[in-house]
Amino acid sequence: MPMTKKINREISAMGKEPSKKQIHQDFTRWITLIMLSIIISIFLHPGLMKKPQEYKLGDIAEADIKAPADILVKNSETTEKERIKAAQGVPYVYDFDPSASNIRLRLNEAMADIRNLVTVHPVDPLAPVQEEDIPVDINELKKSTAERFFRTIEITYDEKLYERLLLSGSPPILESSIYRLLNEVFRRGVVGNHSVLATQIQKGIALQSIQTQKEEQVTDPARFYDIQGAIKHVESRKNDLIKEEVPQEIADLAVDIASILIKPNVTFNKRETELRKDEAVKAVKESYYQVKRGEMIVREGERVGYSHLAKLAEVTKTIEGKNILSRIPGMTALLAILFSVIYITGFKKYKPSGRDNRHLIFSAATLLSVFIFSWAFNFIAEEMARGFHDVSARALLFALPLTFGAILITVFQGINMAMLFSLIVSIFASLIIDGNIEFLIYFFAGSLYASYLVREYRERGILIKIGLKIGLMNILLCLAIEFIYGQFFTVEVLVAVIAAFLGGILGGVISTGLIPLVEMAFGFTTDMKLLELANLDQPLLRDLMVQAPGTYHHSVIVSNMVEATAKAINANPLLAKVAAYYHDIGKMKKPLYFIENQMGGENRHEKLSPSMSGLILIAHVKDGVELAKQHKLGQEITDIIEQHQGKGLIAYFYQKAKEQAMSKSIKGIEINEDDFRYPGPKPQTKEAGLVMLADMVEAASRSLPDPTPARINGTVQKIINKVFSDGQLDECELTLKDLHEIAKSFNKTLSGIFHQRVEYPETETNKKIKKAPNGDSDKISEENTGAKKGADRPNDGEGLKRLGL
Repeated sequence: MPMTKKINREISAMGKEPSKKQIHQDFTRWITLIMLSIIISIFLHPGLMKKPQEYKLGDIAEADIKAPADILVKNSETTEKERIKAAQGVPYVYDFDPSASNIRLRLNEAMADIRNLVTVHPVDPLAPVQEEDIPVDINELKKSTAERFFRTIEITYDEKLYERLLLSGSPPILESSIYRLLNEVFRRGVVGNHSVLATQIQKGIALQSIQTQKEEQVTDPARFYDIQGAIKHVESRKNDLIKEEVPQEIADLAVDIASILIKPNVTFNKRETELRKDEAVKAVKESYYQVKRGEMIVREGERVGYSHLAKLAEVTKTIEGKNILSRIPGMTALLAILFSVIYITGFKKYKPSGRDNRHLIFSAATLLSVFIFSWAFNFIAEEMARGFHDVSARALLFALPLTFGAILITVFQGINMAMLFSLIVSIFASLIIDGNIEFLIYFFAGSLYASYLVREYRERGILIKIGLKIGLMNILLCLAIEFIYGQFFTVEVLVAVIAAFLGGILGGVISTGLIPLVEMAFGFTTDMKLLELANLDQPLLRDLMVQAPGTYHHSVIVSNMVEATAKAINANPLLAKVAAYYHDIGKMKKPLYFIENQMGGENRHEKLSPSMSGLILIAHVKDGVELAKQHKLGQEITDIIEQHQGKGLIAYFYQKAKEQAMSKSIKGIEINEDDFRYPGPKPQTKEAGLVMLADMVEAASRSLPDPTPARINGTVQKIINKVFSDGQLDECELTLKDLHEIAKSFNKTLSGIFHQRVEYPETETNKKIKKAPNGDSDKISEENTGAKKGADRPNDGEGLKRLGL
């Protein structure tokens, strides 16, 4: 029947929505795992937190450097050659004006001025002319016309040439003859420097017509005239002009003027040429060559050259910026999945019991601290090694005290968690040190050995001795690793051995300093702290013995019961024992309201209403929690004090309240059962559940009139069944097998305590006590535990007495 009720409760609980507290705890867990994943992924990303060694041309490489991935390296030398070749292949651009239109227009304007002058003022140049016979305005006109003529055709002033023009009258045939001669040489092309053109035209030049904007490639330098060649051609055409009935004087004048007007009409366009070269250079694609993953870039001791620098630059870019936006989120997701699997399959199985996230946060904080410490230690070792030629960073890394993390986890969470933790941190530390498998084994073996040595931590100073033993183990591991590398009697081996020994000692020293800090920060209670609290000379226990001697005696018996039982159910015996000592310290606030402290005196509950009595009894849990915090007993003990009554019902006063309500026949008044229940929470750990059961069993067995083994066994079984069926053990990790072991151990312990009790004749006082309706009403009444045989309900005095009240 009890099992059926519990199954029904569990089925109904499956449909309930999670509480705000549970949602908050789950949210905290996942945020912790995600933040841990993000931080570790950042530190694991190569180059983000640690910059590669920078080298300059001619430096000596301090270590072998291999490509971390397939990379493409710029081939600057090849690219530069290709660009030079592309630039050299661009033909020189020349502008070509075949019509010499500019000269023709200027010549036409200048010849028109001469013709106008001759037409208006004809002068016979052969007739003698007196100066005074020539009007002043005529002389000025001739002079101004001459200046304008030579300025227009852009040649040097020549008075004889000008006189010849005036004498000829500048007929149209002269102008047309000059243009014919110029047109012949300009159409072919005139260059300023034929020798320069000859060197440039070997690969061809781009001849760009100004008139048509058409372009042609020219490779024959003989096509063009230079200035002298053009003049010779013009002079050679004089006879042809005469044959065409051009007067001798006009032909001579035409040749002379045309020779003067010949200028290069094929000119080098530097701007266009450079622009085309730039475009050709830009069109050349960057040349690369591939370096495969793991390929040696530069060896230790090798001088760094240009090719090395190019490869190292690409390696640096790859490390610092390659897919950083995708690699960190990707690594974060990978680590988050890993940590989630570890939490679900490992941490939840091996973690110390608890109803909050302190242990998860502590594990994450320790893992992160060890990881960052390892990263910083590796960085320092590499920097220090640069100052020594005979010692590498690898030798110094043997001093990394990674064992302090395993020691902390073992002390606060047990050896099972420490084994899982050691594997994880060893993997991460080896990844920091370039993934060396030797260091993975070194760290893992050292951490496991440290966990084994500290598994039963009882003395604070013992960690230093443990550090010495770890150092000796590290030496053996170090020598084995050095032998793998073929090193025996070298300075590096000596440094490595010393570093390994120091690493062990440092692990013990660091752990010794951190344990008290962790105790304060997380509220953990170590076995060392528990041993100190187990001393019956503790001020709080002395106060309990003086102010509430009955409660003190009860607590001592409960501690003996749980200590003997804890090992059988794989709980912490020391924690259970110490928690039992302090579980009822809240009764010191009002000790006389509990029967074990009344010593046959007045029962103060007789003057109180049931509801007020219930409040007083409920308050002893809250008062106990406050005293525990005030005396810094630790979170584990404080939790057990808070949970040792669970949400149990104060049955005696609840029934009494119901009877009073019925006897007074007051309508409309309902007695709320929740008002007579402890606020909880229910026990969350094996130790808390064990203390709850021992507390109730001891109280009930103490009330038995004839505590024979059979009666003790029946009482124990009925109380455990009642607590189980009431759901008080739903939230702790006690199994049915554990409950069986608990019952067996309780029977053995209680039988040993009560089997030699001698029954004395009852005194009048004892008779009164048996009939008094008062007692330790924080216990479950016999009616509710089912401890009473016979009648359905005991009288008031008998019911309270059976609870030890």
